[in-house]
Amino acid sequence: MKIKLLAITPRAEEVIERAGRVCYRSADKCAPGSAAGFIARLIAMGHESPLEHAYATFHISGCSRAMTHQLVRHRLISVSQQSQRYVDEKSFEFVTPPSVPEERRDEFRQDMETIRAMYAKWQAQGLRKEDARFVLPNACTSEIVISANFREFRHIFAVRCDRRAQWEIREACAAMLRELCARAPGVFRDQLGLLEKK
Repeated sequence: MKIKLLAITPRAEEVIERAGRVCYRSADKCAPGSAAGFIARLIAMGHESPLEHAYATFHISGCSRAMTHQLVRHRLISVSQQSQRYVDEKSFEFVTPPSVPEERRDEFRQDMETIRAMYAKWQAQGLRKEDARFVLPNACTSEIVISANFREFRHIFAVRCDRRAQWEIREACAAMLRELCARAPGVFRDQLGLLEKK
């Protein structure tokens, strides 16, 4: 799986601080380096709406449809995903769950070959891609671009970096969290502890 940050609000923490200080008529307290402490106080108070003024966009590829199905359940994200209706999947790649024992990996690959043959068979019998796709597995790789505000990313990370989350979405969200923490530590540093709870 590959995860690439495509865009992020410039000077995101300053934007959040400016927005948040409007609530308290305290813009005169903005100073170099003041954003992180102010944001920490907002988060501690549960006043997270100012975080919605900063956005990030990620491109995720080489992930399974099973993972993207989980991700798109977060309704406050914007999504553009590879279409199985228009993209031919005759040679689809797939994700093998790490829980498949090494000695059974060939069997899993053979099952994927069987599904490829089923997909091709139904296309050969006249089904369009949009209908032949009904036989495709959740293991099919996909790619997706998601955008969300920082408040929503905090929610996604809280839910999906949890040790009880499915391994693939946990891996994707951990990578996005690390990337956003490097760019906006005042917003995301407190969530890095989620990655230590395995």
